[in-house]
Amino acid sequence: MRALRIAATGMSAQQMRVETISQNLANMNTTGYNARRAEFADLHYQQMARPGTINSADGTILPTGIQLGLGVRPSSVTVQIAQGSLSQTGGDLDIAIEGEGYLEVTLPSGQSAYTRDGGLKPSADGLIVTSDGHPVVPGITIPDDARSISINSDGEIYAYFGDRVEAELLGQFTLAGFSNAKGLEAIGSNLFLETTASGPALVSTPGVDGLGTLRQGYLEDSSVDAVREVTELIEAQRGYELNAKVITAADQMLSATTQIR
Repeated sequence: MRALRIAATGMSAQQMRVETISQNLANMNTTGYNARRAEFADLHYQQMARPGTINSADGTILPTGIQLGLGVRPSSVTVQIAQGSLSQTGGDLDIAIEGEGYLEVTLPSGQSAYTRDGGLKPSADGLIVTSDGHPVVPGITIPDDARSISINSDGEIYAYFGDRVEAELLGQFTLAGFSNAKGLEAIGSNLFLETTASGPALVSTPGVDGLGTLRQGYLEDSSVDAVREVTELIEAQRGYELNAKVITAADQMLSATTQIR
């Protein structure tokens, strides 16, 4: 009976949907996190009678035919690119990206990765790094005797010293944009890798070429809408239950068939 296999694919799809929702809810407080959405497509069809074929009985053409679907399959888990709200932290190295773009960091392997998590820190040598210790590109070092630093919307970093009136320019942050940001590969720790689907990184200064600007003393909150996620969780749970009822009904039909004497 096809209903058993079809309902099983439906239960598997709803389970993936619940897992995606649970990932979103788990990261509702993760800096710069964008919600994911599970998407599905119907499986191939068994053609019992193709539309447009000639009915052998009287020569008429079948307007619809008989096509029996075989269930559902996951097609993708898509990142919903959205700007999260900004929370004020007051940290000198906390920066939020207003608009599109990612900060570029260097992994221990030398490979470039990208993030919207602007909770930056100074290393023991004064190098600006992420919370996991990955250097931010371009490498900018804060002098030990710097009293404070200032970052403007264009990404320029100025250091203030106790024995000077004017600030010293240390460098400038850059942002990376992608033609298809949804095609980036997530590797955890708020990091993404460039892929063929995302296209190459287009690096420029903040506020140029469609990239966003920077705001010092703020961090971007997660874009997860908890109310929406809970609503979708209820829908997924009901969908799972309905598919389970189909399996129960199909089992009862098979049981009735085997009991025929």
